[in-house]
Amino acid sequence: MDAGSGGGEEPGDPPGGESPDESPRGFLEAYGRGLRMGGFEWDLVSGLMHMDANAHDVFDVLPEEYDDRPETLALRVPPGEGSRLDAIVSQALKSGEENYGAYFRIRTRAGELRWTHTRGYIRRDETGRPRRIVGIVRDATDELNDATVQHERAAREAIRRRETSVVQSTTAALAHARTVNEVIDVLRETHGVEHLGATSFVMGVVRAGRIHLVAEGPAGSFVPGTHITRVDDPYPMGEVVSTLKPRFIESPEDFAASYPVLWPHITHLGIRSAAYLPLIAQARPIGAVGLLYHDRKGFTQSERNVLLALGSSIAQSLQRAMFYEQEKDLAQGLQQAMLPRTIPSVPGADIAVRYRAASDQSQGRDIGGDWYDVIPLPGGRVGAVIGDVQGHDTHAAAVMGQLRIVLRAYAAEGHTPATVMARASVFLHELDTERFATCLYAEADLSTGVVQIVRAGHLDPLLRLADGTARRLPVDGGLPLGLSAEFGRLEYPVTTAELDPGQTLLLCTDGLVEQPGTDLDDGLHALTALIGASPADLDRLADRLCASVDERGGEDDVALLLLRRRRAGAPQSGGRLTEHVPPGDPEALSAARHMIRAAVRAWGARERADEIELVADEMITNALMHTDGPAIVTLRVLTGPDRRLRVDVEDSSSALPRRREAGESGVSGRGLLLVDRLADVWGVEARGGGKCVWCEFVVPARTAA
Repeated sequence: MDAGSGGGEEPGDPPGGESPDESPRGFLEAYGRGLRMGGFEWDLVSGLMHMDANAHDVFDVLPEEYDDRPETLALRVPPGEGSRLDAIVSQALKSGEENYGAYFRIRTRAGELRWTHTRGYIRRDETGRPRRIVGIVRDATDELNDATVQHERAAREAIRRRETSVVQSTTAALAHARTVNEVIDVLRETHGVEHLGATSFVMGVVRAGRIHLVAEGPAGSFVPGTHITRVDDPYPMGEVVSTLKPRFIESPEDFAASYPVLWPHITHLGIRSAAYLPLIAQARPIGAVGLLYHDRKGFTQSERNVLLALGSSIAQSLQRAMFYEQEKDLAQGLQQAMLPRTIPSVPGADIAVRYRAASDQSQGRDIGGDWYDVIPLPGGRVGAVIGDVQGHDTHAAAVMGQLRIVLRAYAAEGHTPATVMARASVFLHELDTERFATCLYAEADLSTGVVQIVRAGHLDPLLRLADGTARRLPVDGGLPLGLSAEFGRLEYPVTTAELDPGQTLLLCTDGLVEQPGTDLDDGLHALTALIGASPADLDRLADRLCASVDERGGEDDVALLLLRRRRAGAPQSGGRLTEHVPPGDPEALSAARHMIRAAVRAWGARERADEIELVADEMITNALMHTDGPAIVTLRVLTGPDRRLRVDVEDSSSALPRRREAGESGVSGRGLLLVDRLADVWGVEARGGGKCVWCEFVVPARTAA
C-alpha cells in the first residue's frame, strides 16, 4: 500500500524533485498554498514532532489535544494505517533513502474516514545517522481517482487476493487431513503460514480443561512450563480459548505489557507482532493457534478477516481429526477386547498368531472383522479358527467378537467340526445383521496328527512340510456363515488331513493373499512360494508374512494363525482302544472289562492294573445306571514328559455327576470317591448332547508301548 518513495514524483512534489527549504514553511511555499496542507518537523533524537496549525487541521485535532508526540495521533490514525505508515518510515530510515511518501487514512471527529498524504525528507548527520524529518501532510480525499491512489488500491486488492488464495489452498489441503498430526503437517508443508507472512506458528488443543501444545516452532522456541497449561493461565492461548475472541498483538510493547510472564522467554525470537486465534467448533473451543511475525507491526482489517477465515478452516479440520482419532481409538480398543488377549499353551504344538490392521486410510478406520482363535480341547486336541466378518467398522468388530465366543463355546461342548460351523451360521443369521462371515475351523489331534477341517466360504489352508516346502491343502467347503442358514444349506463337509511332526498348518484371511491386479489363485501361489523361502522359526515366519503385505502395499486387514506339531516331547499316542457298551447288555460290559484288563497289562501298567480296572469299571457302571443310553469307553496311552494312561467314558446325559456319601449298606455312592482317590487326575467335559468323564494315571515309561 506504499504510494512510493525515493525517485518517483507524487502530486504536489516540487518541480524536478528539487529539495525545498528545510523547514515546514519552505515546504509549503514549494508545494503552493492552494492546497489544504500543513507542515511538520520531527526530531528523531527527542522523538518530538512539531506541527503547524494547518497540520492540526488536516489531522482534525485541536492544538491542546496534541502534545508533540507522534503516538498521540493514534487518536485519529486507525491502528492498521498507523502500523503501515510506521513500516514505511522505518524502511526509509534503515535503507538510507532521503525521502518517503505515502497515502493513509485518518478518522475525523465525525467518524468519517478521510485520505491523507504525507511527504517527508530525512536529514542525516555526517555519519549517515538520521537526525530529523521535515515534511508535509495534506488532505488527499479529492485525489481518490488519482492514478497513484488507484495503484495503491490495486496493490491492496492484489494482496487480499493472494492471502485469500492462500487460505483457499490451505483449506483444500486440510480437507484431506485425518489426524491432528496431519493437520499440523499441512500447515507446515503447504507453506500457508509462511505465505501469510508469519515466521512460525504454535497450536494447542483443549483436553480435559487444559491446553496441550501439539505444535510449536521455530526450533528453540519452546517455553518451559507451557506444554500443558490451564485456560486461566496468563498466556494468549488461554485468553482466546476462554473469551472465544481472537487476540491481535500489535507490537513488542503490546506483547510485553499484556503477557509479562511469557514475553521474557521469547524476546530472543525477535517477534514484533502476533495473532492468536481461537479454534471454535460447534460453538465450543477445541484449541487455539498462534501466528508469530518478525517483520509486521499491526494488522489491517482485511488481514484480520483473512486470518479469521484461516482459523475457521483449521478448527473444522482439527475437530474432524480429533473425532477420527477418538473413533479410531475406540474401534481399536473394541477389536483388541474381542481378540484373544493371550494364546494358550498347547502341549504338543507351537503356535504363532498375528493381526495387521488395514493400511488403506480411505476406509476411515483401521479396524475390521478379521479374527483368529485357539481352543484347547480334551484328549490332546486343539481347535484353530480363522475368520473374517464383512465390513471395516465397529459393527464388524462387534459381530466378530460374538462369533468368536460362540465358536469357542460350541467347540468346547464337544460338537463335531461340521456341527460347530453349522451352529455358528445359525447364530449369525439370528443376530438380525446384514453381515456375513467367512470362516475356517480345524480340529487337530496332536497325539495322532489327524486334522479335521471345515470351511465356510474361506480360503483353503496351506501346509508347510518339515523340509520347508509348502503346498495348498484343498478343503471342501460350504457357504459363508449367516448365508448358509439363510438359504437352508447347513451341511459342511469335513476334510481329514495328516499333520506330521514338524509340519505347520497355516490359516489366514484374504488380506495376506490378495494382490492388486492378480486373482486369488495367483496370490495363493505367491504365498506358497514365500512360505517355502521364509525362516523356519514360527515367529520369524509370521513376521515375514506380515512384512510382505506392507511391501506390496496391501490394503486389507490380515489375520494369521500358524500351528506346528512338535517333533519330540509332545504327547503322542502309544495305543488307542475303544469299546461300545449298550445298556442292559452284560456280555458287552464283560467284554469291556476284559479289554481294559488286557490293555493295561499289554501297555506295561501292570503295577497299577487293579486301580485302573476298578476306576474304569465304576465309571462305566455309573454311566449305564444313570443314563438311558450306551457308554463309550476309550483307552489311550499318552507319552511326553511323563507316560500316562487315559480312560474316557462318554454317555448321552448332560447331567454332571456329583459325589455322594455312601449309603447305609455301603454298596452305593462310592463311584466318584474311588475315582478321586485312585486316579492322578480326573474331570468332566461336555460332549455335544452328553458328557465325558475322564481320568489319567501316571504309569512307568517303557521303550516300546
